[in-house]
Amino acid sequence: MSNRQNIAPNDLSAFWMPFTANRQFKKAPRMFVAAKDMYYTTSDGRQVLDGTAGLWCVNAGHCRPKIVSAIAEQAAEMDYAPAFQMGHPKAFQLANALVGIAPEGLNHVLYTNSGSESVETALKVALAYHRVKGDGARFRLIGRERGYHGVNFGGISVGGIVTNRKMFGTLLTGVDHMPHTHTPGKNTFTRGEREGDGEALANELERIVTLHDASTIAAVIVEPVAGSTGVLIPPKGYLKKLREITKKHGILLIFDEVITGFGRLGTPFAADYFGVVPDMIVCAKGLTNGTIPMGAVLVTSEIHDAFMQGPEHMIEFFHGYTYSGNPVAAAAGLGTLETYKDEGLLTRGADLAKYWEDALHSLKSLPHVIDIRNLGLIGAVELEPIAGSPTKRAFSAFVKAFEEGILIRTTGDIIAMSPPLIIEKAQIDTLIGKLGEILKGLE
Repeated sequence: MSNRQNIAPNDLSAFWMPFTANRQFKKAPRMFVAAKDMYYTTSDGRQVLDGTAGLWCVNAGHCRPKIVSAIAEQAAEMDYAPAFQMGHPKAFQLANALVGIAPEGLNHVLYTNSGSESVETALKVALAYHRVKGDGARFRLIGRERGYHGVNFGGISVGGIVTNRKMFGTLLTGVDHMPHTHTPGKNTFTRGEREGDGEALANELERIVTLHDASTIAAVIVEPVAGSTGVLIPPKGYLKKLREITKKHGILLIFDEVITGFGRLGTPFAADYFGVVPDMIVCAKGLTNGTIPMGAVLVTSEIHDAFMQGPEHMIEFFHGYTYSGNPVAAAAGLGTLETYKDEGLLTRGADLAKYWEDALHSLKSLPHVIDIRNLGLIGAVELEPIAGSPTKRAFSAFVKAFEEGILIRTTGDIIAMSPPLIIEKAQIDTLIGKLGEILKGLE
């Protein structure tokens, strides 16, 4: 690639950027032009330590050789194969590999192109499953306040982030929301999961079941750890209790593991970490290390087999995408899983979790810090908002961090971090050390 392509274009107006303050960005753009392992290179040639795995997705670090060569070889060998009524070997190989690392019983895979599409797919599977079982009155979907399940209509309906919902009309009907697990002002600076109110919070689902009747509820969807809203860690026993209640009432439990999947908590999936097996796992991001867009929904044999009825020449489930199991994406997925396996990355977070936790909590006494939360290799530092200007303090920390050579993410006045799983202890020291200096200088 010529260096000309690595120069920021003069006119930035054509691209309407996602989840971005476009006017402000285009006045002072922040551009990356290259990446390797733990670092990005900016358009002015500076190295920036990646504290967010891109956008929660580059779990194996950047431009890893096995993934790069898998993509290049596949693009040259076969660029595309039709997704409907035809197949290609790598889509099946990757499905087998995913089932191999998934919790016991999740034996089948549907492919998508993103976390958002994975959520829509799982919600449709849930509704259709009850229907093929002769239980079509189960149409309700239950999400959670502050939940993030992507940006498509199903996802924002079960999601609970108001800015993502308020502009878009009536959304899906028949949806309700459990309360989130955060208790502002209480349990601050907890290391990992807090004790105490897990079962009580999960029992809010019983209240919703009583209100609507179990016979109308198809599925409950939650993030095991709520990521995009600012890293909300569930209290001990919460997810186990949710599983108990959903089982009792014949309701499917869907884990949105778009962020927690592929080693983020020091286990292949959060389901493993919490010892709770849902009926479906939604994943994306770390599936291809962020290289080629791809998502997947893992489902139990019970769900899959319910559809495998009737005449064999008939399509069993009317759903899918042009790019479901795309050959280049499947190759990227195989290269990614191989890299995770070679380097033990799906469990490496367990070894680093304590060091990461101690480093994060060292920021406790700094100005404006009102809470710190962590689990596995995820962390959040919550700042006191500037009166009358919410989000401004954290955003100025984000801009300053970029200037100082670290990449962090902010949501509201919460700084979130989730570094690639290849991070070394010295790099944790750099990331948290620089963040500490930035926090000291904030107004």
